[in-house]
Amino acid sequence: MDRPGPPDQPVQTQWFGRQPCHVFAPFLVVDAVTRRYSSDPCVGGIAGPSARMIGLMEADDAAVAGQLKAVSAALRLRLPELCQAVTNGIVRQIASLSEDQAIVDLLAVSVESNVTTAIHIIGYEVDSDRVPAPAAALGYARRLAQRGVPVGELLRAYRIGQACFLQQCYQELAGQADDLVTALASARRLTEVTFDYIDQVCEHVLTAYLRERDHWVRSAVAVRAAQVRSLLAGGPIEVDRVESALGYRLRQHHLGIVAWVEEQARTEGTLVELERMAGRLADQLSAGARALFVARDESSAFMWLPLGSEEAGWSDALDGKSPIHDRVTHLAFGEPAEGPEGFRLTIREALRAHAVAAMADPVTAHVIRFADVAPIASLVEDIDAARSWVLRALGPLAADDRHTARPRETLHVCLSTGGSYLETAERLSLHKNTVLYRVRKAEQIRGRPVEGDRFSVELALRACHWLGSAVLSPPR
Repeated sequence: MDRPGPPDQPVQTQWFGRQPCHVFAPFLVVDAVTRRYSSDPCVGGIAGPSARMIGLMEADDAAVAGQLKAVSAALRLRLPELCQAVTNGIVRQIASLSEDQAIVDLLAVSVESNVTTAIHIIGYEVDSDRVPAPAAALGYARRLAQRGVPVGELLRAYRIGQACFLQQCYQELAGQADDLVTALASARRLTEVTFDYIDQVCEHVLTAYLRERDHWVRSAVAVRAAQVRSLLAGGPIEVDRVESALGYRLRQHHLGIVAWVEEQARTEGTLVELERMAGRLADQLSAGARALFVARDESSAFMWLPLGSEEAGWSDALDGKSPIHDRVTHLAFGEPAEGPEGFRLTIREALRAHAVAAMADPVTAHVIRFADVAPIASLVEDIDAARSWVLRALGPLAADDRHTARPRETLHVCLSTGGSYLETAERLSLHKNTVLYRVRKAEQIRGRPVEGDRFSVELALRACHWLGSAVLSPPR
């Protein structure tokens, strides 16, 4: 990255997105302070010194240090909001980093660690050369390498994140500063410190990415993973060559599964345990059958279970015989599909079911089937639009609070049983009269009866059941 030169030399422009960030922002800070200064009645409305004159003045080092310490303290108080803004800015501009909720979650942790470190450096004048890259940032880089995300996307994420962070810093500085000379010097120093830190971190994360990518590419697992990624990307399939490379028949029925372990529970043996699980599942369906297991990264994998020439009976074979024996492993099933194209289709459905499970807070079920969440999977593709639609369908019944949750969930179960109060009572272990009361309460909260648009209400309630806070509205 280009760095600011000495004060007597022009600063090169580093572009982020569509606008140059660090060149003009210090002067925007000065402009904001100048406007406030010139409108001060004590000054009689006379404009203060120009930015050109300010550039010739020398700022007091202690004043600059104090100003940056105050900015750092203010940013720490807004840390969750600041980290969310940076994460949203990256995800909004880099589509490949927003396709999987697990990757988005790791990005958020990486952003938080980097922002926290940068704020500390700004406030306490720490030498960035002596600050190691955060472990979360290195872990995120390694995960992107395992997923085959281009290294350019990783570095671009840092540039976009830096632009968002600096924008927040400049806004805070503009709101605090009342001395023009100190404001400009503080903005310049803030820019230099941030660029130094990002340069340093990028070197470390780039090294971590390249080492992991080299290790991953050299392994036999990676060869299989690359072959599968190529298949899922589309295009013609050379069936004989692919079957030979994967050791798996494409000319049959398949059942695709995405398996994953919660990040905090991941160990060195995670992939081994998931592969054993794939073997147990295949054996349950057909004794001696061999599953195709392909690792996605350190904590998740694709599985294809061979169904042979028949797809019937797979559900019955798995019912009541779950291979999951812990609270941290999850499976997302596609629907059975036939042939080379079915190989793609069933795992894409599993991925969409996985997206629903990953969005749920907390994860609603350890085993989730695409057939059960197909309409919800479509809503997940644009969660902001889904949230707006749920609010229109349910009105106040979409509020994210305990008072509304009980009648909302009771109405959801009631509609899923075809409106049977008795069956709803049995499912929820409630008295029939309690169910009746809660259903009426739900309609009262919504403000209108269900029958007029029952389909929309039922789908919106299913979205609330699966996705929770992601589609609910903040309580008023």
